[in-house]
Amino acid sequence: MSTIIAVSNQKGGVSKTTTAYNLGACLAIHHKKNVLLADIDPQANLSEYLGYEPDGQPTMTQLILTTSMGNAITPNMVKAAIRHSDSANTDYIPSDINLASSETLMSTAISRETILKRILSDEVTNRYDYVIIDCLPSLGSLLINALTAADLVLIPVQTQKFSLDGLQALEALFQQIKTAINPKLEYLGILPTMVDRTKISRSALATLSERYGEKVLDTYISKSVEAAKSAENRVPLCITDCKIGMEYIELTKEVLKRC
Repeated sequence: MSTIIAVSNQKGGVSKTTTAYNLGACLAIHHKKNVLLADIDPQANLSEYLGYEPDGQPTMTQLILTTSMGNAITPNMVKAAIRHSDSANTDYIPSDINLASSETLMSTAISRETILKRILSDEVTNRYDYVIIDCLPSLGSLLINALTAADLVLIPVQTQKFSLDGLQALEALFQQIKTAINPKLEYLGILPTMVDRTKISRSALATLSERYGEKVLDTYISKSVEAAKSAENRVPLCITDCKIGMEYIELTKEVLKRC
C-alpha cells in the first residue's frame, strides 16, 4: 500500500517542484524506496526537471482529459504514461501545457473531484512505497483532485510575509476536503523554504511556529542558487555535498518518521 503525498501551496515560487523532486529522489536513492512522481501542473516544471521529452506516449494531460470526458481508463493505460528517471531513480507521470484546459472539462465531469484518485488507483500505485504529487499554484479543480487522492499534504512556505498570508485559504480547502470527501487526509507538515539570514525570514519562521506549532517541520530549506543549478542540470541535490542537499536529506528522514 503506497503513501500518497501532495506537495501543495496555492502561491507560486515557494519550492514545491524542487521539494517534490528532491524528496522523491532522496527516498529512492538513499532509502531504497519505490517512488512515483506525478506532475499535475500545466507548467510541467517537474517533468522538465526529470528530463521528460515528448515521445508520443500518453501524459497526465491525456489521462485527466480522457477521464473528464467520461471515458474509462484502465490501469494499463496509466502504466503506459509512466516513465523512469535514471538520475532521480524514480518513476514519473509527466504533464504538459495542454493540462491547463482541464479545469473547464472537469467542471462538468461526473465525480470530478475523484478523477486523479481513479487515475492513481491501487492497481497502479501498489508497486510504489510513495507517490508524490507536484501540485499547481491554484485552489481549483486540479488541487481538489490532489487532496482527494492524497493521504498527506506537505506545504512548502517561503519565509516571507505574503507567503504566510495565503495559507488560510489552503487550510480552509483542506478542511472542506477532509470533512466532505477524504476523511483520511492529514497534514504531513509545513516546510519553511528559501530561509535566509534576513530579519523578514526570521520573523516569518517565528510566526509559522507560533501559528502552527507541531505542524511546522523541524527541517527547513535555505535559499540557495544550488536549487536552480540542480533543476538546470537535472541532478538531485541529495547526491551533492551542498548545504541545501544536506537539508533535503534531513527533510526526507523527518518525512519518513512522520509517515
